[in-house]
Parts: sequence; structure tokens; C-alpha cells
Amino acid sequence: MRIGELSERTGTPRRLLRYYEEQRLIAVDRSSNGYREYDEVLVDRVLQIRGLLDVGLPTRIIKEILPCLDEPRAIHVSGATPEMIATLELERDQMTERIQGLIRNRDAVAAYLATVRVNHRPRTASAAPSAGLRARTGPVANVPAGARSTAGTPAG
Repeated sequence: MRIGELSERTGTPRRLLRYYEEQRLIAVDRSSNGYREYDEVLVDRVLQIRGLLDVGLPTRIIKEILPCLDEPRAIHVSGATPEMIATLELERDQMTERIQGLIRNRDAVAAYLATVRVNHRPRTASAAPSAGLRARTGPVANVPAGARSTAGTPAG
């Protein structure tokens, strides 16, 4: 695929895709006319890179851990400095906190939806008040002003 399609499918600007290539985060083939040819697997790879960048990892660390995302059992560590390990531990802990926050928020939304569904039962035709009753008792709050019936009301 061409860079435009990869950009569209991942929501990543073309300029950023070229940057990922420069940083050797993605490998790109060239066609005989020199155009970049992006492999289908790069869609997931670019999304992984973006996710790792979003949590604050620098590209130098991302480059080290990307192979682990493909083959987690074949981890090859080269040059893992104490700084890199500390950065990864901090990022892992922050991710865990965000995950826990997302779980709390998801559960709160689920509880709200459950309450709304219990308390908001649609009216059946037999349970709805008749138009005449509605006109005598006043307008219904959920009916737009222009759609309210004036039948049975005194002429102004």
C-alpha cells in the first residue's frame, strides 16, 4: 500500500510515518520507481507505536521494545540501562493507574445505564394519556411548543 492509505487507515499524518521510518521504527520497501511500499502488517505496527508514544515513551525505548510485541518469548535485550528500566517501570505503573481509572469510569457508565434503563421504560399506547386529557392538563414538557395541540383550549 502507499503512504496515503497507511496514513488514512491509522490516522497518522504522512510526515509522521516518514519520521517513524527515519527512526527505524518501521521498515519500508521501495518499488522500482522509488515509491514507498507499506506492508499490511505496518497498520498494526504504526498503531502500536502511536500507543506507546501516547503514554510518553521516547522513540529510542520504543525501538527496543517493538520486537517484544511481535514475539514476546524471543526478547533480546541490548543496552538496557538503569535509566531505561526505571522509565519503563514508571510508564508501566502509570499505564496501570490509567487502566484502573478507565475500569472505574466504565463501571460508573454501566451503572448509570442500568439505572436509566430501569427508570426509563417506554410508554405503551394504552398507558399514554389521550390528546384531550393532555390539552386539559396543559402542555407536555417533552413535546416541542410548535407541535403542541391547541384542541380544547380557550381561543385567545
